[in-house]
Amino acid sequence: MVNVSTVKPIDVETIVRCTAETRALLTVEEHQVQGGLGSAVCEVLSERHPVPVERVGLKDVFGESGAPEELFRKFGLAAGDIAAAARKAA
Repeated sequence: MVNVSTVKPIDVETIVRCTAETRALLTVEEHQVQGGLGSAVCEVLSERHPVPVERVGLKDVFGESGAPEELFRKFGLAAGDIAAAARKAA
């Protein structure tokens, strides 16, 4: 697991090194996947080391207020959703 604290500048070398070891990648973010971390990672990998990528996050919808657990379930960010995406990427 790699904690990416900023999208820019993105750590190209770490992303490439990790995908060379795993042969697939899963990104998880608590906001839109379009234009976010997943998109930035996909740009890096398409140019440097193409591998299967699954992106977990909001899929072009407006966010809402509520209890974190409820929102995670509603938007597909719960542990089971992440695990399913990881299996799909593998």
